[in-house]
Amino acid sequence: MRPMIQLFGQLLAAGAGRFQQALDDPQSMQISVQREICDHLIASEYGKALGIRSVADWQRVPIVDYDALEPWILGHNKPQQIPLTPEPILFYEKTSGSSGVAKWIPYTQSLRRSFNQMFCVWAHDLIAYGPKFSTGKLYACISPQLNPPDSQSLQDDLDYLDGWLRWVLRPWLVMPNGLNRLHEPQLFKHQLALALLQAESLEIISIWSPSFLQVHLKYIQENQELLRAELHNRISRDRLQLLSESSIPWTKLWSNLKLISCWDSANAADQAKGLRSQFPGVLLQGKGLLATEAPMTIPLIVAGGYVPVLDEVFFEFEDDTGSVHELHELSIGKEYTIILSQKGGLYRYRIGDRVRVTHWYRQTPCLEFLGRHQAISDLVGEKLHETFVNDALNSMNLQGTHFKSLVPVANLPHYVLLLDSATETPEIIAQQLDRALSQSHHYYRARSLGQLAPPQVLISHQIPELLALHRARTGTIWGGIKHQILATSPINTELLQQLKLEIPNY
Repeated sequence: MRPMIQLFGQLLAAGAGRFQQALDDPQSMQISVQREICDHLIASEYGKALGIRSVADWQRVPIVDYDALEPWILGHNKPQQIPLTPEPILFYEKTSGSSGVAKWIPYTQSLRRSFNQMFCVWAHDLIAYGPKFSTGKLYACISPQLNPPDSQSLQDDLDYLDGWLRWVLRPWLVMPNGLNRLHEPQLFKHQLALALLQAESLEIISIWSPSFLQVHLKYIQENQELLRAELHNRISRDRLQLLSESSIPWTKLWSNLKLISCWDSANAADQAKGLRSQFPGVLLQGKGLLATEAPMTIPLIVAGGYVPVLDEVFFEFEDDTGSVHELHELSIGKEYTIILSQKGGLYRYRIGDRVRVTHWYRQTPCLEFLGRHQAISDLVGEKLHETFVNDALNSMNLQGTHFKSLVPVANLPHYVLLLDSATETPEIIAQQLDRALSQSHHYYRARSLGQLAPPQVLISHQIPELLALHRARTGTIWGGIKHQILATSPINTELLQQLKLEIPNY
């Protein structure tokens, strides 16, 4: 299969070469993309309403969030033609973001092509500079249909790609028939476990949240005898033997595995660290900054970081003073909030992601994802910010923990820290947490006045999965769920009770 993989790399080489050339002159490429997107805007009813006649009118386009565009997007029940773009809408995708209410993002052929281009550049870089792939066998994230039946959400990563590329990739996929149509979580986990265990030549695992893979590894470990019985005549004796060990050696079970692609920054950093420890010798590569709204950055081995998708998206960056800069105007070490314009009808859209410029590759700044802008929890005036909470939790040195999330509770206001594991007792951790959060003036005052009750700590390996399943049942794609370091709205009461039932002797 190695020659076929190299041939695939050659097929992608021309597009990757054009992208590399664009990185040598980001200003010119961004001007070109801005003009193309502005042409869409001018031809739309939205552009006509704003009086946009040329790219010279760009500053008259308001910087907006989703709420401002929602009436233009949804209209009368998700129409196939909307006032934001002259292109027809292929489908609507529901965001799996961690904050706010659900958002439906319209997809046009041009927007899908942007995701396609990003994938091609990434794949070419991996083939040219990454591990020497020999089988090409790939598991790309598939999620069960736990969401309502009328949902139009994509369930398969490959649905973001053009038809020709999906066709090319099909022979390499580990994809059991009907897996994405399953509604019951346990059945989904069982069928996926069977498929992965039979994929002896698996080389690449492409997922979103690291916790998604952790859930399935845990299922295999806890149900190894059941799985061994079903696979008795389907896998080799050696693999059956590995499956009987008290602690399954994952790298021996998938000895060909060379790459795990998943989120590894901001809230996912701890979970990714856990996967790295379970798969030593396997390249765990962080995903670029991808949102339902647009592809923003690509991880490139040759660049040593994340480069912006500057040939498909027009970027503007707001600094902490409110000044707006273009891509070529950024400074190393500075932090910015992204404002993007893409080819599906979102113009000067404040997406809420913060980035830091790490270094330059060719003539283009590389961007590290820091988290969401203004992720704040405020039950009684304590105003806890995600960055502060992340620093506070890191200062506590939570050994053995790969999942942590601080959630507010509205009834008898207080906070609960959710952990997958820990070496200290919940009582000791709760005291440490209270001290760490009390470094915030507003939190300390709220605690001193009795507005906030003392924090609590819940520890269980089941917590990440229970949180994911709860959100999946409300319409979020399981494999794309982002677990928050700090939840910004109070936890569902029934969910909290369910979590407490999982804790022994709670």
